[in-house]
Amino acid sequence: MNIPAPVFAVARILLALMFVLAGLRKLGSLEGTAGYIASQGLPLAGLLAPAVALFEIVAGLALAIGYQTRIAALLLALFTLVASVIFHAFWAVPAEQAFMQHLLFMKNLSVVGGLLMVFGLGAGGASVDARRAAA
Repeated sequence: MNIPAPVFAVARILLALMFVLAGLRKLGSLEGTAGYIASQGLPLAGLLAPAVALFEIVAGLALAIGYQTRIAALLLALFTLVASVIFHAFWAVPAEQAFMQHLLFMKNLSVVGGLLMVFGLGAGGASVDARRAAA
């Protein structure tokens, strides 16, 4: 499959943007993030909050620049799938919340699909991975 390098780079950056911004937002509000994590019954929310924030920022940036792209994409896909089941369980919320949670769940599944495509195809030509392979 021959995707023009600039198109693939823009696609990676757009996928990564969601994670980098979410990680920065979480990092800026660790107490609120920990509270939300705890509200879903997860243990060690105070440790998970900064860990998740840093993971989203680092993996998102790796995806954006195309560094260790397949690994970053796969880890972000798995993270997104697990987070979707835990935090957007539309089947387990009151009816007035089900529509929005279903919408967010399906959006996340689409993101997982994009990330799995990046995992399968690799970083593309405009990436750190491509430069390292050419060296």
